[in-house]
Amino acid sequence: MPETATTLEVREPTADARIIDIKGDITAGSEDLLMEAYGRASGGGVRAIVLSFVGLDYMNSGGIGLLVTLLVRAQRQRQRMLAFGLSDHYRQIFELTRLDEAVSIHESEDDALAAAS
Repeated sequence: MPETATTLEVREPTADARIIDIKGDITAGSEDLLMEAYGRASGGGVRAIVLSFVGLDYMNSGGIGLLVTLLVRAQRQRQRMLAFGLSDHYRQIFELTRLDEAVSIHESEDDALAAAS
């Protein structure tokens, strides 16, 4: 079974926040891509990292583990982590794993950016 390509793009919508657009799958195999995208996003005094899950196709427990690692790195840099575009299924997983207590979840990109500022 071929693996879905994962792409992570970093955008700079404001001086304080960076958005990481997630497209494809997030699994344990996505670690290098995700950490590299975080490295590009986190420099320059950025106060908030916003994860866009609009293009997410699939995420497993390994992917959840990577998000926890990313969250720890962001917290060490005193950065907030926010998210938008989660499907009902993944929103429920965030609630079950209590990730929603550490990652601020929003309905839209505009809502997340407003909360980040």
